Amino acid sequence: MNPLEMVVLIMAAVALGGIIRAQRGGGMIRGFRRRWHEDVPADDTEKQRLREEVQALKERVAVLERIATDSSSNLAHEIEQLRDR
Repeated sequence: MNPLEMVVLIMAAVALGGIIRAQRGGGMIRGFRRRWHEDVPADDTEKQRLREEVQALKERVAVLERIATDSSSNLAHEIEQLRDR
């Protein structure tokens, strides 16, 4: 068998596999994704905990952004006010 015949044979096998996969309603990757999503339960308490964690992280980022953008004199003044408490 020469190399050209081998290439044609491989291409025909791949095309035939694609046709069979399309007739069965999806590919291996899509089937894996479908099964993975079915296995993961939708836990409302976990979703709520993650939402609260994201909110807390957003607040921390906002504080860090304010600290990074404020001038050093304002920051020093606020730190001194916190120490006086």
